[in-house]
Amino acid sequence: MSGRDLFCQPRRFGRGAALTLVFASVLVAGAATGSLPEPDRKAASAEPRSTTAARHEQVAEAAAEAMAEGKSPVEAAEQAVSRSGDRWGAVYSEGEYEEFEEALDGRYTGVGLWARRGRDGRIQVTKVRAGSPAASAGVRVGDRLRSVDGEKVDGQPVTEVVSLLRGDATDAPVGTAVRLGLERGTRAWSVTVRRARLSTDSVTVRRLADDITVIRIDSFTRGSGDTVRGALRQAPAGGGIILDLRGNPGGLVTEAVTAASAFLDGGLVATYDVDGDQRALHAKPGGDTGRPLVALVDGGTMSAAELVTGALQDRGRAVVVGSRTFGKGSVQMPRRLPDGSVAELTVGHYRTPSGRGVDGRGITPDLDADAEALERAETVLSGLGPE
Repeated sequence: MSGRDLFCQPRRFGRGAALTLVFASVLVAGAATGSLPEPDRKAASAEPRSTTAARHEQVAEAAAEAMAEGKSPVEAAEQAVSRSGDRWGAVYSEGEYEEFEEALDGRYTGVGLWARRGRDGRIQVTKVRAGSPAASAGVRVGDRLRSVDGEKVDGQPVTEVVSLLRGDATDAPVGTAVRLGLERGTRAWSVTVRRARLSTDSVTVRRLADDITVIRIDSFTRGSGDTVRGALRQAPAGGGIILDLRGNPGGLVTEAVTAASAFLDGGLVATYDVDGDQRALHAKPGGDTGRPLVALVDGGTMSAAELVTGALQDRGRAVVVGSRTFGKGSVQMPRRLPDGSVAELTVGHYRTPSGRGVDGRGITPDLDADAEALERAETVLSGLGPE
């Protein structure tokens, strides 16, 4: 499993949501159509009277009835979503939804760690954000995370470790303490840090030999698309580009389309449907179509990241290297419930420009590669010339 930024895990999920990981359902329909509700505005006014609206109303009624009976409206809404059989449906409390919005803005509450679970089940720190609580406590890349507040994390999914670090079970706010059990070589120790409001750079750029530029997108947060375009303009003239989408769980579709536009001269990025109404997403004209391009993907490449991959592959713009992507190609639409919580229900599915469905299938790379994927990408670029 590839490294994953530890800011991204919402606490509540709908049925089957252990698979959603982070940003997995990232409100893609609202982001694409402009109907995504602001915290002080309900989405109901943006929806037509449709099957989607009717299902949202059923969930809202369940929440309202629970409120009237003094029960948890969020739990009632979750049960209604579960009964509907919506695999990607989810319900967020008002606070969780606000955190979700902050994460899409590139802000999060946490300690500043990135980590992965090795094949032995151990959790290893893969990155420490400069100036974060973890960095101030002396945590380093390569350290093993053994426990969080006394709970052992060996063998746990990274998403569960995220939840512990964030304090999701207790809605822990900024400033609350969390005790980390760590190991470095033969040394084992514990340290207490306090959660802080942090920001993340979702796009990072580095240079390799032979004027190759690696543009890594961890998630499609606000502004990431323009950052990709800026990075491309600053890359060495004629140099190859590796677009690293490994472990990217998705994000705002508008940002994904902007990122795709950096490499396309207009044209189709994806199609999708909402209650059978077919819609399309198009790239902006004027993108760089001459540089050799390789897209790196893996099983953690999801949702909006799969849309970018599919568009670049279908349109012959990039060679895709890595392993099959996750296969999250469904469209969710949000609606705020009477208590301020938010329910997302699946309303349709995305397709690549050639008409391929992504949901449940993923995207098959042109060249399979696992541990040596980056090296394979460099080799591919060496055989590609400017168009």
